[in-house]
Amino acid sequence: MLIASGGALLLTACGSGASKATPTTISGALVGSDDPSVERRDAQRRRGGASTVTATVTASPVSVNIGGRDVSTWAFGDRPGSGGIRATAGDLIDATFVNKLTSGNTVHWHGVALRNDMDGVHDLTQPMVEPGSSFRYRFTAPDPGSYWFHPHMGLELDRGLYAPLIIEDPNEPVAFDVDVTLMLDDWLDGYGRTAEDVLLELQQSGGHSGHGGHMGGSSDTNGSTGMGGMGGSGGTGSMMNGGLVGDVSYPLHLINGRAPSERDTIDAKAGQRVRIRLINAGSDTAYRVVVGGHRLTVTHADGFPVEPVEVDNVLLGMGERYDVVITAGDGAFPIVAMPEGKQDPAGEAVLRTSTSSTAPATGSRPTELDGRTLEYADLAATSAARLVSRAPDRTIEVHLTASMSGYTHGIDGRSFPDTTPITVAEGERVRMRVVNDTMMFHPIHLHGHTFQMVGAGSARKDTLNVLSMTAAEFDIEADNPGQWMLHCHNTYHLETGMATVFSYRD
Repeated sequence: MLIASGGALLLTACGSGASKATPTTISGALVGSDDPSVERRDAQRRRGGASTVTATVTASPVSVNIGGRDVSTWAFGDRPGSGGIRATAGDLIDATFVNKLTSGNTVHWHGVALRNDMDGVHDLTQPMVEPGSSFRYRFTAPDPGSYWFHPHMGLELDRGLYAPLIIEDPNEPVAFDVDVTLMLDDWLDGYGRTAEDVLLELQQSGGHSGHGGHMGGSSDTNGSTGMGGMGGSGGTGSMMNGGLVGDVSYPLHLINGRAPSERDTIDAKAGQRVRIRLINAGSDTAYRVVVGGHRLTVTHADGFPVEPVEVDNVLLGMGERYDVVITAGDGAFPIVAMPEGKQDPAGEAVLRTSTSSTAPATGSRPTELDGRTLEYADLAATSAARLVSRAPDRTIEVHLTASMSGYTHGIDGRSFPDTTPITVAEGERVRMRVVNDTMMFHPIHLHGHTFQMVGAGSARKDTLNVLSMTAAEFDIEADNPGQWMLHCHNTYHLETGMATVFSYRD
């Protein structure tokens, strides 16, 4: 049981603390990852006769050509984004993680409401897997959708260690002919700087590595949420609600581990319905995604179905996923993932339905980038996806904070592991109010749960962008006992302290 005596959580440091704390409202013993309630809850997910999907997930050093340059990185397959897993809802996933790296590691299954001891957070739900060792992850895939997996150690996500986890729906309500996954990523390895170099630059400069700093701001909020109203779709003038959208400038942005010079291609026939699963695996970049010459019908947000809505482009914060469907035209069309608010070159791929059509030029800027952008207010959960309607038992408010001194981030003025846990009891309906007191947006991710947005839209999500100087609210059904991380999915903000624990007590 990875919980220290006296009720303190045993967690490795990600930064130093600051000032105030949020009072604890639930007393009782911590529900650890080996508590009987974890097994009891998992038994409710299982179904008789379920298939077992067996996989080996190996983290190892690889050498791969990216953008015409041979680079050394880490990956789960032969290049970034490879080595994914596909299963059907209700299946048992039996994945053996093999660590061939030189440092300890774990695997986190992003977005999956799995059993707590399989969540892959070192020193919270399991010990780190030492170099040369392995760990067997076994869990039921409870919900269909587009998910992914990645490490939960330090700055390792800003390398090539990520891959898709696609859980198919045995009663799929969306009609499509072609099913593809596009993973978006901001890329450093082999291009002059490491993630450690970038963090040092940020700490020395007070919060910028190729972009302006973002610290400071007051605690006033306007209670708004959403990703609309952000200005243009590229360049330093593109902001989210007036806030900055990234600390780091990247030399490349990849789609499925490939630079624009070696674009991945989606092959389809004209008139076919193409389902595109978009996953933002980036560390510091929000992406505005378009398919030139096409409108996008959004069908899922973070894996869960929404009432279909048609837009020109979607904007994904780090960790977010959207499933979109297009009806493929005749020809070859650019797929562009524009780094929001950055001068960096976009990630690119191609949709091709005709071999005789000339491939679109790299660097193209489809007009859809300036069209209608999906907003959270557009997203309505389907009746099957909604939480059962009832009033929350209580509201918990937390503030996202940052300091110019040494590039530190936190929650309620404290940096992890010195943040105060958010304590809940199993069976509660909790309304979270997350207030962003900084000048940067923060994609807030909750492990082990899918919450329902309140106010701006009603989608079921696990990652939510909280814009600068605004507040966001969502309801959580506390039905998955254990100790769970709640944190910013900007790799550098997490590493410097913007995290806490969503902590069950009995």
